[in-house]
Amino acid sequence: MGVDGRLRAIVRLSQAMAAAPTAIESWRAAARGALEALGGSFGALSVWERDLGRLKVLVNAGARVDGEEEFPEDETYPVHEFPEIAEFLHGRWAGGGGPQAWVETAAGPAVAPASEGPEGPDGPGYNHQRVTALRRRGRGCCVVAPIVLHGRAWGELYVARPPEAPLFDAADADFATVIASVVAAGIAQTERLEEVRRLAFTDPLTGLANRRAVDVRLDEAIVRYQEEGAVVSLVVCDLNGLKKVNDTQGHAAGDRLLERFATLLSVCGARLPGALVARLGGDEFCLLTVGPTSDEVLAVAAEVCERAAGLDLGEGVACGIASTGDPIGEVGSARRLFRLADAAQYRAKAAREGGPVVAGRDGAVLRLADAPAPERGERRRFRDAPGST
Repeated sequence: MGVDGRLRAIVRLSQAMAAAPTAIESWRAAARGALEALGGSFGALSVWERDLGRLKVLVNAGARVDGEEEFPEDETYPVHEFPEIAEFLHGRWAGGGGPQAWVETAAGPAVAPASEGPEGPDGPGYNHQRVTALRRRGRGCCVVAPIVLHGRAWGELYVARPPEAPLFDAADADFATVIASVVAAGIAQTERLEEVRRLAFTDPLTGLANRRAVDVRLDEAIVRYQEEGAVVSLVVCDLNGLKKVNDTQGHAAGDRLLERFATLLSVCGARLPGALVARLGGDEFCLLTVGPTSDEVLAVAAEVCERAAGLDLGEGVACGIASTGDPIGEVGSARRLFRLADAAQYRAKAAREGGPVVAGRDGAVLRLADAPAPERGERRRFRDAPGST
């Protein structure tokens, strides 16, 4: 396709997304328009659900294989299996670059965009999971383009060709980068229509769930615990050194620390199926799970502590865990589990040993959680606000 043809394809894509009456129709227009513009046989659009730590496929368009639905309900992939969206992109942006598409082939080595130069098979544009998927689904190559909204990775655009078709090249990767920016603009228009709903349950800085979302999910989890005996675990994290970063390097640096830790927590939390990752406010975050054992949650919390200690900003994190899978007594309300996790986090912060503290495995935590609140109110009074139950 020549330059004029590509320009016409971009115009058609933009018009189709603008005319879409719903978000679903907009996603389909994006995937179909991208595969047409790039001469592909299959296209897909995925979103990074940061609070759940996974890539969720929104739409599959074109020649689908068995098991691929146009609008899949549960086709998701843990984001830690695709580190380029969470780790590589952050590193590139920090160096002043911008997100760019790359090519992968069923034969193995990736092809980087022309402006980047070739990448080796272990470079940031190579992913074993994608290559395996290409082979399994009978496709010859694909081009993957990050979609960026408001300076943050939103998701990915994926277009594939069959084995008999010419391989995508560096010029195709550069064009895919342009297409992704057009798709991002269309998605932004669609999302503005849903802004009120999103803001109601999302932290605007990090993109994680907010306290309101945690309250709703935790109330539901406690009901499952009481009726079915499901293991409910809550990890409360307090990011150390945020005030010092704000005071010495400015609030922009503090925001970068919050966003970086949010990404870290999302990636680690993805190892626990169905986990909800949230920012409670300020320097406080949490991880909520229903189902995984307390030992599985502890392993992830330990990884969070270890990785947070290696961030170039801040002073690590203090994590406290409360799980109905540990001997913590009857949990009759969300407030009770919060108090236990909070007390464990307080112990972890005081100990400064770098690892998580678990209620029920540290006797002092239960005594601290059951102690009378100070006269001026509990340390985290918002947990007693209406709706925290």
